[in-house]
Amino acid sequence: MITAILVMSGLAILLGASLGFAAVRYKVQEDPLVEKIDAILPQTQCGQCGFPGCRPYAEAIAAGKADINRCPPGGEAGIHKLAELLGMEFKPLNAEVGEPKPKAVAIIDENTCIGCTLCLQACPVDAILGAAKQMHTVIASECTGCELCVAPCPVDCIHMEPLAETIKTWKWKYPVTPITVAHS
Repeated sequence: MITAILVMSGLAILLGASLGFAAVRYKVQEDPLVEKIDAILPQTQCGQCGFPGCRPYAEAIAAGKADINRCPPGGEAGIHKLAELLGMEFKPLNAEVGEPKPKAVAIIDENTCIGCTLCLQACPVDAILGAAKQMHTVIASECTGCELCVAPCPVDCIHMEPLAETIKTWKWKYPVTPITVAHS
């Protein structure tokens, strides 16, 4: 019995060491440009750009397969940041993908909700809580305002409410360019 435990322990150590070596030896390096582009995107995961989320859109931009002006939630400020990062000219938002809107949060009318769970299934960031045949609610701090939960609702109990402008939600509408002051 002790021999079997020792043999199994030895095999576990050997396999663990092999896996550790393989993880280091065959590690795939991430493209740092994709990381920088993804950091600029608003992380709404809304799909308005034509991609299933912000990361796939960032990968397409880095590969030269997508233009920088396809993100309505990012608006012109996001396009300016992407153009600066990539050394490109600014392009206005592509009208085919939509228009920039103020950041909003989904609100569920609790008196109308029938608990169908269709909004739960549509939410890409799991910002909706609820169970079948129970009232649902939105975790406002997790909601990205993507609006993907609105269309599937069979009783139209979900609406988007723009976020109030506070110090935490307020952003410059135009990119900030540093001013250089000549000292005499």
